[in-house]
Amino acid sequence: MTLDLLPALLGFALVTSATPGPNNLMLMASGANFGFRRSLPHMLGIGVGFTLMIALVGLGLSALFDLVPALHGVLKVVALVYMLWLAWKIAHAAAPGSGRNGARPMTFLQAAAFQWVNPKAWTMALSAIALYAPDRTVLSVVTVALIFGAVNLPSVSCWTVLGGQVARFLTDARRLTIFNWTMAAALMASLIPVLWH
Repeated sequence: MTLDLLPALLGFALVTSATPGPNNLMLMASGANFGFRRSLPHMLGIGVGFTLMIALVGLGLSALFDLVPALHGVLKVVALVYMLWLAWKIAHAAAPGSGRNGARPMTFLQAAAFQWVNPKAWTMALSAIALYAPDRTVLSVVTVALIFGAVNLPSVSCWTVLGGQVARFLTDARRLTIFNWTMAAALMASLIPVLWH
């Protein structure tokens, strides 16, 4: 990758990391339900997991999809089922301290692993490698991965902060329930352009 592509790569990383998608919508819900501090492992898991994903895609994993095109369909089905489950969990999340079991933020490892079934993450990774590291040399792939890693964490953090600010208005159970159901619906809607293109 040449240095003149660096500003374009930074812009691409910023726009794709900061726009709504499964990661950002789940972080907004996590920020609203658990606060910024308790959502830190979730944010770090996304940043590290996605950076690793880009590196592995660029260093050969994308060739597997070229070799076995049916894997695209399998990934879409797995992603859809997993997203439905996550949307259900978000919709039925209880307020912190309400005594209902299961109300806890995503862990670092869960968030890192989630990148592998996140259709937007796959689209971002494959596009970033195709556009900015088409030669797939180790240096260009690692550069793309590190740029995304540097841009991703501040971008996703904004969504968690936004969720924390929204939490001020979610002081009663009815408003929190409406918010959680809205976030669950938005999570599912965010899949439409990626899964059915």
